[in-house]
Amino acid sequence: MTGPSYTAARVVAIAVEKHFARNLATARQQARQELAPHPDPQTIEAIIDAAFWASLRREEGFSPKISLAFLPPEQAGQPLRFERQFPLTPAALSRLAPAVERPGIHLGIWRDGNELCVWGTTRTIPKFCFVLEVIEPGLLVVKYRRGQDTGKFVNVVVLKGDQIKMLDEKGTSLPNCPAPLTTLLGFGSFDSQVDSVNVLVQLAVSMRTHGRGGSLLVVPQGSDEWRESIVQPVSYSVEPPFSELAELMRPDAVERGQRLWQEAFIDAVEAIAGLTAVDGATVISDQYELLAFGAKIGRRDGGAQVEQVIVTEPIVGDVASVVHPVQLGGTRHLSAAQFVQDQRESVSLVASQDGRFTVFAWSSCEEMVHAHRVETLLL
Repeated sequence: MTGPSYTAARVVAIAVEKHFARNLATARQQARQELAPHPDPQTIEAIIDAAFWASLRREEGFSPKISLAFLPPEQAGQPLRFERQFPLTPAALSRLAPAVERPGIHLGIWRDGNELCVWGTTRTIPKFCFVLEVIEPGLLVVKYRRGQDTGKFVNVVVLKGDQIKMLDEKGTSLPNCPAPLTTLLGFGSFDSQVDSVNVLVQLAVSMRTHGRGGSLLVVPQGSDEWRESIVQPVSYSVEPPFSELAELMRPDAVERGQRLWQEAFIDAVEAIAGLTAVDGATVISDQYELLAFGAKIGRRDGGAQVEQVIVTEPIVGDVASVVHPVQLGGTRHLSAAQFVQDQRESVSLVASQDGRFTVFAWSSCEEMVHAHRVETLLL
């Protein structure tokens, strides 16, 4: 390639390569089949560099939105292959972008001799395949998939101009403290559960996507204590609880066919996430039954006003800080923090209109509400 280089690509290449090397080695030990090829640092740097400069170009007035996957055509299921491969250049990527900006389509990148080329498109990629997504001009995310097709991609690093956010998979917890969100959200858990669909992650992604902001309260199944923190009457109470998503998560639900199940699951997630756009909070049980939406949060009788929360973000080098919850985004965040302080077995998920996403959970170690800033995990 000629022209200026993107410095951040070189800075992160070795760290990203080590991350993929660790995951692929662990997967091989677990006898996982059809694993992706291992990208070397030079390949990682070249793909990031080309994608960054492509993201700054415009084709017919539009900025490129592209997903690049490093794999040979033989590992891509039924790929669409070009008769003639194209060199991996910003110009080639920006010209192809309008054809592949729909979700789930990747441009396939592989070596032709000593050069990296674009060989076609694919919807199928193996586990732990290096994927680079161009979100918007100057905003790139390195990621991979390690579970089912409906599973959220796992982010490795977020690059925004000269800002580098290397994700810390243990960053959903505080040092020497149990991590309720590691199990709840499934971030950073490399075990037999990673192949399962994580409902709250999918709901969080969908909430963030609708762009209107919203709150989702997750309360214990079978308990009505959450109502003590809700202004009565509830505008849109659901009786009996709407159980479509809960039924889809039962062990025998996939028996009717994986593809049909995936479509039904996505529809159910979108339906519930859409309700969070209504003013007020949406309430579901931890077994995914919908209980209410448009609910107004109020302080529990006898409960103390929430005055501070501890804030962390799951990126390397992050330092926890203690702030007033209003500093995180206003009244929606304040009410979510108040709810968790009063209902300590519950969790609040809050999407901001500007794309920020915060998960509030009670920290038994710090004896205060823990605000997890997780938007970097959801890109």
